[in-house]
Amino acid sequence: MTKRWNILAADEDKVQLLHEALKINKVLCKILVQRGIDDYVKCKNFFRPRPSMLHDPYLMKDMGKAVERIKAAIDKKEKILVFGDYDVDGTTAVAVMYQFLCRIYNETALDFYIPHRYREGYGVSKAGIDHAAATKCSLIISLDCGIKSADLIAYAATLGIDFIVCDHHLPDKELPPAVAILNPKQADCSYPFKELCGCGVGFKLVTALAQQYGIPQEDYYCYLDLVATSIAADIVPIVDENRVLAYYGLEQINSEPSPGIKALIHLGGIRNKLSISNVVFVIAPRVNAAGRMDDARKAVLMFIEKNYDKALELAEQLHSDNSDRKEADSTITEEALQEIRSNPFLQTGKSTVVYKEHWHKGVVGIVASRLIETYYRPTVVLTKSGQVAAGSARSVAGFNLYEAIHACREYLVGYGGHFAAAGLTLLPENIAAFRAKFEEVVSNTIDPKLLIPEIIIDSEILLSDIKQPFYDIIQQMEPFGPENMRPVFIAKNVCDTGYSRIVKEQHLRFVLKQNDTTFTGIGFNLAEKYPLLESKKPIDIVFTIDENEWNGQTTLQLKMIDCKLSENNH
Repeated sequence: MTKRWNILAADEDKVQLLHEALKINKVLCKILVQRGIDDYVKCKNFFRPRPSMLHDPYLMKDMGKAVERIKAAIDKKEKILVFGDYDVDGTTAVAVMYQFLCRIYNETALDFYIPHRYREGYGVSKAGIDHAAATKCSLIISLDCGIKSADLIAYAATLGIDFIVCDHHLPDKELPPAVAILNPKQADCSYPFKELCGCGVGFKLVTALAQQYGIPQEDYYCYLDLVATSIAADIVPIVDENRVLAYYGLEQINSEPSPGIKALIHLGGIRNKLSISNVVFVIAPRVNAAGRMDDARKAVLMFIEKNYDKALELAEQLHSDNSDRKEADSTITEEALQEIRSNPFLQTGKSTVVYKEHWHKGVVGIVASRLIETYYRPTVVLTKSGQVAAGSARSVAGFNLYEAIHACREYLVGYGGHFAAAGLTLLPENIAAFRAKFEEVVSNTIDPKLLIPEIIIDSEILLSDIKQPFYDIIQQMEPFGPENMRPVFIAKNVCDTGYSRIVKEQHLRFVLKQNDTTFTGIGFNLAEKYPLLESKKPIDIVFTIDENEWNGQTTLQLKMIDCKLSENNH
């Protein structure tokens, strides 16, 4: 697939000033300036995050009300239900809140609830509220959900149940009638950082409660491994508070993880120090698989389990769910690709809408993302769910998917989502009409260049600049994630040395030279680029830098993202 290369620029004066202050390679200074880290103080805060950089939780609207209501519940010995969504953010948030409340309150007066993805759907559920009423709970703390549940929270009030909502999703105009709403995205909330995940908002409430009850920092910072897991999985910007929480959370994961996280690391076969990307690709899918394939309650049970052997038993159930998820995802992806290949309308369109009755509802979102890897365009994957077709949609960078689906609402029973992802339901007999309308909307509104994937390149570099101290500074930029991605470089006019080869049929192992500097590297799933190297013509290569361990020796290597003939050789 052809890709667009976008090489970022930076203010040269600022780069020069930073270079004079830090005395490090100018390429690194350029990357820091691009990320808004353009003076010595900002650099110190970036490279040395400190807990003191976290904001006062009481700056968040309604924090005082939330703490007072929980304190009143504890004083009056009320029963409290901790309620959370079935994904990583929701289950970690519930585990953090439940464990902390167990520290300051009687465990027998506490309960937690995770809605079943298929029986109850997303967010606060009537079944959950009815469970609270049946078990005599008079306070529900909802985490990673609730901001859009005005009707259900009003229903809870008729049963004498109060709500504290901890959420990070964009509020509607009508807010739920909760006793306290903690959400930095509320229009009148002056909290300085707006991009916390659901677990992050819950952690701010825990921090405020800890201050109220005089609990020492180490007795709740021990949950930062779970907070970091949710930050990684929810793909929130890793800047400001998220960077501090993820930084210390990764330290916790790598030194003293909870038994549940430790068990997932063991099952994931990770032996080295974990990075955020390990969390995203190894821990998060196993946790998410519980809700996709079965019941996410066991993810919370695993997170709160103190005994490693019991946590491992629960983690093995998640691991098994994830194996089932992978099998379903791979089978359905292949069937969907076959559907596109055999349909000229789907092959030539600017969008993809595919439907099969038997596809597993829990993986249609993942399959939509997989299809975009082959056919880069807005994609909807549907399956049968009761009497309706239900599914997930995923977008390409820069295209507002939610608006496109909204424009097709005449054919839909329901829909919801945001710029990049959405969920929808429709009657099976309307699929063909929806497909035609969606294609028409996308064709008329998408900028053609958005149908070509873009690679953001931080800077050009000479291979001779890539030395261990340079790499060590890049590693200190961890944790990586949105708004602080691992730096991507371009090296121009690089030549193959004749030692490059295809390994395991789809990967490219290469040895390249620029002037007098030679580097080895790997290009995963880039075997189709081999003829370009074989041509012996100079090429431009886009890559990240990492380490390769072989026979006890660790060396720096290039990890190829893309390559093409150098401009003067076209």
